[in-house]
Amino acid sequence: MTIWWMLAVVALASLLLTGALRRYALSRRLMDIPSARSSHSMPTPRGGGVAIVISFLVALPVLSLLDVLPWGQSWALLGAGLCVAVVGFLDDHGHIAARWRLLTHSTAAIWALFHLGGLPHIELFGFKLQLGILGAVIAVFYLVWLLNLYNFMDGIDGIASVEAISVCLGATLIYWYLGHIRLSFAPLLLAISVAGFLYWNFPPARIFMGDAGSGFLGISLGILSLQAAWAAPQFLWSWLVLLGVFIVDATWTLFRRLLRGEKVYEAHRTHAYQFASRRYGRHMPVTLAVFAINLFWLFPMAFLIGVGRVEGAVGLIVAYIPLFALAVRFKAGERE
Repeated sequence: MTIWWMLAVVALASLLLTGALRRYALSRRLMDIPSARSSHSMPTPRGGGVAIVISFLVALPVLSLLDVLPWGQSWALLGAGLCVAVVGFLDDHGHIAARWRLLTHSTAAIWALFHLGGLPHIELFGFKLQLGILGAVIAVFYLVWLLNLYNFMDGIDGIASVEAISVCLGATLIYWYLGHIRLSFAPLLLAISVAGFLYWNFPPARIFMGDAGSGFLGISLGILSLQAAWAAPQFLWSWLVLLGVFIVDATWTLFRRLLRGEKVYEAHRTHAYQFASRRYGRHMPVTLAVFAINLFWLFPMAFLIGVGRVEGAVGLIVAYIPLFALAVRFKAGERE
């Protein structure tokens, strides 16, 4: 019962903290001003994602004290998440050069991987792959990319929050069904932490997440996916499927921009979801569409992978094909 009361407190704390941060941002004039590269039209306070960071990180050690989350995994999430959030917070209040952000992100990823115990073996088409040092390098790249793509995809009202909640709840349901109850509490806690913020961020948003929140969510989701792989290798594939909307849109857009020789770290609005929001004239239909895709397409495939009915790589390919089709249809990565 203690855990359920804690989750209720976390939801309330996130809700109230976001409201307080909104008042702080308005008083300090920390506003996201619309520009030619923005997807919004009204000046809006930013930095509300700090409420997610505080709510989650303060409650996380409680899971370890209650013996439902190993301390090594808590330290991975605490150290990496706090590091990324602090840099994002400073960037929200001023500007930090891209090279320093990348260095910090890489350091956070290495910290997380060290406390997780490295990268477990990967099952690919029935083969067990022990990648050793190469696997560690791939895992660091994966965490850094997921962190940054989450920042890139946080461009319209509610989308990053809805993605985090639906992905975490999807993983939680898979864990519960298979009896991995203890494994379920960390993603459930993250979903609850985001839910309080979503009240303020749902279209039309009254506050934006900011780099502190989006980067924190990206690396936290990545760490949770690697944590799951230690429990069962197929769970990593399930997470990759659940994260498919963000992974496909961001990766395809990056690829197209790289081909044109553009500076990929510069702000733009050429993701598929941004083209879609302009086509439909509002953010809400796109945000709800992401939720629907996660619920009715990606979660069933992730579930089948998790329970062993579908091979992980095969399920991921099948799940991603329509997502790539949508990215092409909505001109992801093309010039405006």
